[in-house]
Amino acid sequence: MTQEKSLSFDQKGAEMRRVTRTSVVVALVLVAIKSFAWVYTGSVALLGSLLDSFLDAFASGVTLLAITHAITPADREHRFGHGKAEAIAGLLQAAIISVSALYLFVQSIQRFITPVTPTNSSAGIIVVVISIALTAWLVRYQRRVVERTGSLAVSSDSLHYVGDVMMNAGILVSLMLVEFGVGAYADAVMGVIIAGILGKSVWSIASNAFDMLMDREMADEERARIKEVVLAHPEVQGLHDLRTRTSGLISFIQFHVELDPTLSLMRAHQISDAVQGNLSRAFPDADIIIHTDPGYDGPGPEAKDKKTAEDMI
Repeated sequence: MTQEKSLSFDQKGAEMRRVTRTSVVVALVLVAIKSFAWVYTGSVALLGSLLDSFLDAFASGVTLLAITHAITPADREHRFGHGKAEAIAGLLQAAIISVSALYLFVQSIQRFITPVTPTNSSAGIIVVVISIALTAWLVRYQRRVVERTGSLAVSSDSLHYVGDVMMNAGILVSLMLVEFGVGAYADAVMGVIIAGILGKSVWSIASNAFDMLMDREMADEERARIKEVVLAHPEVQGLHDLRTRTSGLISFIQFHVELDPTLSLMRAHQISDAVQGNLSRAFPDADIIIHTDPGYDGPGPEAKDKKTAEDMI
C-alpha cells in the first residue's frame, strides 16, 4: 500500500501502459517460437499453448487500448471518468480465453479418440523452457505493477500469463513423458488439464469485471477503514448511508456525517473538509462526497452511543 500511495494518477497510468506494451511484445515473441515448435513436433498441447499466446497478444493489445482510454481525464460527457473501460477489456479477455479453452478441449478429446504421439519432443522441450522463463518474468513484472496501481486490466492480463506458466509446465511434463516413451495419451491429458486451467481464469477475470461494472461495494476491510477514519474526528457524532464503488483506478466514496446541530455552517464545512482530507490521505485516488446532517446537541453520551450504533453502514 505504501508503494501505491507514492504514485500519482499519471504515474500509475504510465506504468500500466508500459507493462502492457511489454506484454504485447513478449506474447508476439512466444507466438513466433511456439509456431516453430508446434510445426516441428505436432504436439496438441503446444498447439494449445500457441493459440493461447496468439490470443494473449491480441488481448494485451486490446488491454493497451482500454488502459489508454481508462486513464483519460473526465470530460463533459463522462464526468465520472473512463475507468470502466478496464472492466470492458476484462470481459473481452474472458471471452477470448473461453474460445481458446473450448478449442483446446475439443482438440484434446480428438487426440484421445485418435492418439498421435508428438515427434521431435526434445526441440519442443527447449522452446517450452524458454517460454516458461519469459512468461514468469512478465508475470512478476505485472504483479509489481498491480501492487502499485491496483489496475483490474493489468491484473486480468496477468491471469493469462499465470495460466501460461502452468500451461507450459504441463506441456513440459507431457513432452518429457513422450521423450521417455510413456504413452501417446500424455499429450491429450495435458491438453484437457490446460483447458481446465484456462476455464478457471475466465471465471476469475469475468467476476472481477462484472463487480466493477455493477458498482459492487468496496471490500469490507476498506469500508471499515473509511468508518474508522471518519469517526476519528472528535466532532463527528456518527455517519450513515455509506456507499462506495470503484471505476478503474478511482474509488468513489460518499456518506452522511452527523454533526452538532448548533454548529455554524462555516464550522460544519471546516469539519467536513478535515474529514475529507483525512480520507484522501488514506485513499489517495478516491473521489469523496460528504453530506452533513444534524446529530445530537454536543458530544454527550447520546453522541458517543451513536458512533457505535451504525450497524447499517
